[in-house]
Amino acid sequence: MARPIITLTTDYGTSDHLVGVVKGVILTINPEVSIVDITHNVIAHDVLDGALTISQAYRYFPPKTIHMVVVDPSVGTQRRPILVAGDQHYFVAPDNGVLSAIYDQSESLFAWHITSEHYFRQPVSNTFHGRDIFAPVAGWLSKNWQTASFGELIEDFVRFSIPKPKVNGNSIKCVVLKLDNFGNLITNLKGEETPALVAPDAKFTIRAGNAEIKKLLPTFASGTAGEPFAIIGSGGYLELCVNKGNAARVLGIGRGAEVTVELG
Repeated sequence: MARPIITLTTDYGTSDHLVGVVKGVILTINPEVSIVDITHNVIAHDVLDGALTISQAYRYFPPKTIHMVVVDPSVGTQRRPILVAGDQHYFVAPDNGVLSAIYDQSESLFAWHITSEHYFRQPVSNTFHGRDIFAPVAGWLSKNWQTASFGELIEDFVRFSIPKPKVNGNSIKCVVLKLDNFGNLITNLKGEETPALVAPDAKFTIRAGNAEIKKLLPTFASGTAGEPFAIIGSGGYLELCVNKGNAARVLGIGRGAEVTVELG
């Protein structure tokens, strides 16, 4: 039987002891588990960034993977810890919308409010539920797989809408959802939903910052040095890039900026 897998997605960073402690708690409960770091550099306190991050990553793991997702600015308050089963994966997270994109992508799912405190580390800290609630629940789930033992089924879990492009005739208003480590600007416009943009003979103008972009290229290396261009990235979204450069700096925009695509 394959070793169970637990992934970690947090805004903890890696300069403190937090991630190591979480792993230690999990391994104490189940030494046979494989722990994979997706990232610990989600923008601090940014639930939307956490939601986008896990939605882009989880599907590349085997079925029955447990994903611990902790971006939790309301830690210690009345917000609920939840366990979610959907799309053949499990998710352990605060009930603050950080799994919203998972809810959007799963045809059927079940959610439990985690209330069975005998699974928690005691005493439970008001500031580190990753250590005392989420890590123990993930560890015990990887041993018993008994989702119903962790609490009661709920249907009123918190969710929010991921921003969608706005279409007005031949004009599409997008927004930059993420800025990656290379300075590429990832928008919320999916190439597969915009055939007029990705057609071989497409004519378009992308307005971003003070620039107009008229090139949609197949690879990063196809771009002229210093010149911004567009690409459909590995996640399927329209990205604005600069070959061996930083598009955010060149265009003078960042996350949340409006990008307009004019077709024709």
